[in-house]
Formats: sequence, C-alpha cells, structure tokens
Amino acid sequence: MVVPASKSPRKPRLTAQDWADAALAAVRAGGLAAVAVEPIAARLGATKGSFYWHFNGRDALVEAALARWEERETEAVIAAVGEDGTPRERLRRLLAITSAAAEREPDAIELALQADAAHPAVAPVLRRVTERRIAYVEGLFAEYGYDDGEARRRALMAYVGYLGHEQLAHSVRELLPRGDAARAYAESVLSILLRP
Repeated sequence: MVVPASKSPRKPRLTAQDWADAALAAVRAGGLAAVAVEPIAARLGATKGSFYWHFNGRDALVEAALARWEERETEAVIAAVGEDGTPRERLRRLLAITSAAAEREPDAIELALQADAAHPAVAPVLRRVTERRIAYVEGLFAEYGYDDGEARRRALMAYVGYLGHEQLAHSVRELLPRGDAARAYAESVLSILLRP
C-alpha cells in the first residue's frame, strides 16, 4: 500500500505590514542602519522575492516601517485616549498610557529614530510625529482653559518630559517609579502641568 506523502502546512504569505514590523524590530535592535533586506528576510524565513513582491527597495521598506511606527505610537495612542471625559481626564489617560508603556518597555524605536533624526527619511516623520503629538496635547490644554500661547508652552513641557521619561526608562530604568509610585508620580506631573 502506498501512503500518500503528507503535505507540509503552507506558511502564510507575508504582508507588507509583516515586513514593516520586522524592519521596526531591526530599528529597535540596531537603529536605521540595521534595516537590511537579507537579514530581515532570514529572520522572517522568507526570500528576497517576497520582499520585492511588496517593495521596490530598502527605501520603500523604511518608509513603510516609519509609517507603521507613526500609526502605532501616535495615532493609536491618541485613539486610545479617546474623546470622552474632561481634558484633565484625557491628559491623565494619556500619561497613564505612555507611562505604562515605558514601564513595560521603553520605545527603543523612538530613541533610535531620534539618534537618526538627520536622516532624510526620518527627519520629516519625526517632525510630523512631534508636531502632531504636541498639537494634540496643546488642544487638551486649550480645552482646559489656557490661552493659545500658554497651552503651547505647557504642551511643549509635557512632551519634553515624555521624551526624558523614555530616555530614562531606556538607560537607567531603576530610577523611575513603578506601580503605585508611578501612578502617584504621574498625578504629580499632571497637577504641575495644570497649575495656574
């Protein structure tokens, strides 16, 4: 009796998003210079043909990865904060989301991109992300009742604090408060930022 050969299960076809996520993992591990097609293909268990099915070159992959990072770390965070509640409640949610994320794992991608801020592909994305984030927080301060200039200053202070928090979480994580102390710290930051 002849036993038919069993077919091995087919690997699902990789999507452009899979490649972009793998490129972001490379950025996290080694900065923008680590985005190279062959090593990423090897990590994905794919061929360069799979890559070229989705992208016409490395630059297109970098662009897709940066767009993915922008969506995940800016637009998705803003959406998670939502539109419900007072401006203070939304600022509290934003602080909670960003602090909890840094407590779990600092955004090494953002830190790597900051290091490559002069790169022609990175510079416009960092500028757009920074402007979007500051404008969002500025809108919350304006809604809270501050005039345009004061809302902008407070939003900028909040964003600089966020970047510093990410840097500390990455380099000397043990200095940052955790758990209940982190929540109390975030509440103190919020009180300072909203103080008249």
